[in-house]
Amino acid sequence: MTPVSPHLPWNVHRLPRAEGRTFLVTGGNAGIGYFVAEQLAGTGAMVVLGSRNAGRARAAMDSIRARVPGARLRHLRLDLADLASLPSAPDALAADRLDAVVLNAGVALDDPPRQVTKDGHEVMFGTNHLGHFALTGWLAPLLTAAPAGRVVTVGSFAARSERLDLEDLQSTRDYRPKRTYGRSKLAQTYFACELDRRLRASGSPVLSVVAHPGGALDSLTPARPPVHERSVGDRLRGLPAGLLVQGKDAGAWPMVRAVLDPTVQGGQLWEPRVFGLRGRPRPTSVRGHYADPEAATRLWEASCELTGVAPHFGAR
Repeated sequence: MTPVSPHLPWNVHRLPRAEGRTFLVTGGNAGIGYFVAEQLAGTGAMVVLGSRNAGRARAAMDSIRARVPGARLRHLRLDLADLASLPSAPDALAADRLDAVVLNAGVALDDPPRQVTKDGHEVMFGTNHLGHFALTGWLAPLLTAAPAGRVVTVGSFAARSERLDLEDLQSTRDYRPKRTYGRSKLAQTYFACELDRRLRASGSPVLSVVAHPGGALDSLTPARPPVHERSVGDRLRGLPAGLLVQGKDAGAWPMVRAVLDPTVQGGQLWEPRVFGLRGRPRPTSVRGHYADPEAATRLWEASCELTGVAPHFGAR
């Protein structure tokens, strides 16, 4: 890989080479995950798109190959809402190591009724947090086998105004879809921070990092048919919003940098430079209610019980 000097500005359009490395992007067939996969494919790495829908994954890979000649891509069937399906993921990857996993896939519901996963968990908490928690546990040996493995958790502005109810993680009382979604994203951030603390305590070389896309709108996103269609009208209607937010292609930049930049440190939060909404990625610290070690520890313990998985990364 071409080295990146810490003294030179990061160029989102000229990424360092990453031949010989393998990256997994959950939900890499659509939305921000698609653009994370497309940009990482341009580095020469093997990029694995985690998706439960093989047809959509093929469409995404065809789109990437049309823009990245020679892209090295694979599909991994992945259903985060079915915990019993996740233990097979490491073998299905057919790799001796995994250099990074981007925990991007997610479910966002706008209206009731409350829905559940195959395991009976509320679907947003169960998919967005518990599914990724368990998957990370199963992938731990492959991440540890990499020279500098990374777990990049995709955060969201939706978590900023929420607080986790540790007595009702499944939102069985007073279910409100948008609040439940925000809490599921807050749970993911707690997981990333607690994972970082445990990695450091164990002396593991693996890094845990949070990254979020800022404000990323479909109307400002370049077309990638059939993965993403955008009419001229959509583009024109989205132009005023471009003063404050950006498209999903730019929304992918913090995650891509969190995967590739050798200066990244565990426990960091990467976000867009302009008010955390738009622009090139910058590092900042996890603070405020995100940095609640007691809540993160209690969530970790509850997640182990709910999934039957206890992620463990020992030092090599």
